[in-house]
Amino acid sequence: MPASPSTARVINDRLALEHLQRRGPLTAGQLRELTGLSRPTVADLVDRLQHTGLVRVVGESGSDRRGPNARVYGIAADRAHLAGLDIRTGSAFAVVADLLGETLAEAAAPVDEESDPREAAEQAVALLEHTVEEAGATRLHSVAVGAPGLVDPATGELRDTSGLPAWHRRLVTALPRRLTAAVLVENETNLAAVAEHRIGAARGRDDFALLWLGLSVGAAVVIGGRLRRGVSGGAGEISFLPVPGTEALPSAAGCDGGLHGLVGSAAVSRLAVLHGLTAEPAPHEPPAAAYIRAAPGAGGAGTRFLDELADRVALGAAALAAVLDPGLVVLSGELGHAGGPGLAARVERRLAALCPLRTDVAPSALGGAAVLRGALLTARDAAQEELFGPRA
Repeated sequence: MPASPSTARVINDRLALEHLQRRGPLTAGQLRELTGLSRPTVADLVDRLQHTGLVRVVGESGSDRRGPNARVYGIAADRAHLAGLDIRTGSAFAVVADLLGETLAEAAAPVDEESDPREAAEQAVALLEHTVEEAGATRLHSVAVGAPGLVDPATGELRDTSGLPAWHRRLVTALPRRLTAAVLVENETNLAAVAEHRIGAARGRDDFALLWLGLSVGAAVVIGGRLRRGVSGGAGEISFLPVPGTEALPSAAGCDGGLHGLVGSAAVSRLAVLHGLTAEPAPHEPPAAAYIRAAPGAGGAGTRFLDELADRVALGAAALAAVLDPGLVVLSGELGHAGGPGLAARVERRLAALCPLRTDVAPSALGGAAVLRGALLTARDAAQEELFGPRA
């Protein structure tokens, strides 16, 4: 059944906007070539998109040409603004961008987790509001928040998980009341996977798993090009995975007996001290990241530490490989980023000995920016879904 004229217009507009987003400014002639639409149809859609404020003339195609056919059209990047917020146990990171994803301002600040949860949440809200103001973002459309813990895929609620700072839930509740923008909440590891899939280490891969190594341990799963959250939002809660080398089994109330007890930041720091390593952590990072960075220069002790750490990380990677057969595991989080290609290569060799399924292991290409990049991509998707119209 052929589409109605109004539906066809929506589809054509979306198609043109997607070309402008991917390729940058284009002439009407270039839009005709890319879309296959007729001259009158392209002329109509360009007029329509200019009227909505989504597209504007940004130049001309050549100094020797004049008139409508020489005009170059581009997406009006200030038509909507986006924000990403990455909340950790004792800190928050904010970024504001335009509709094309160009960063306008970013900031980070510690959050006093020992203070009243309302005060701690207010510190994070104030950081975001200040960053929005600094960016001059007068049309804030969508804000995506990356948080540790389980996010209900049906409601977007951050669940009251054991160990989750109380101020996180207060912040997620407060943001919609303080902002006129849409607020989207997603697990931080899932956002890191979105970013690595679109612009990072897993670009061009339809299937991969991301293993988050930081203060806590988690995983994200992308199969068939889609992020898989699970029924309750708990897909990838690998910190609870029972593994050899821990003193007890994990429980529903705590993951210390699981993989977290081997490769969480505290466990990795203890391992580094046992090997005689010393290091000075940078602000806003788990101490274990500093130990991992210092290890290559610590001689035999550093080598032995990294080898044992790789053995531990390979247990989690092997579980992901054996169950999912993803073909690629990306090591992310502060510890995965600190380990870089050297740790990834060690884990890949040990994984090959543990599991018969060929699995590449790669370090994050985005490092500490992965969650914020994923947040901006998620916010941009939400804004474009509303402003560009539904896909065909």
